[in-house]
Amino acid sequence: MTVDRAVLAFAGFVVLLGVALAHFVHPWWIALSIFAGLNMMQAAFTGFCPAAMIFKRLGVKPGVAFR
Repeated sequence: MTVDRAVLAFAGFVVLLGVALAHFVHPWWIALSIFAGLNMMQAAFTGFCPAAMIFKRLGVKPGVAFR
């Protein structure tokens, strides 16, 4: 798995987690999904992604999107 795929998998997990928590716990948990979506948008335009930096430090193989 590369950093790119790890970031996409993590972002998808966070979005689904936010939706599930909003449904089962409290509606304000939808803010977690909104935060993940906004973070994906800014990463697409700036190339800066904190999750990618964390995955790199954990030793995940580099990909093409986040260098």
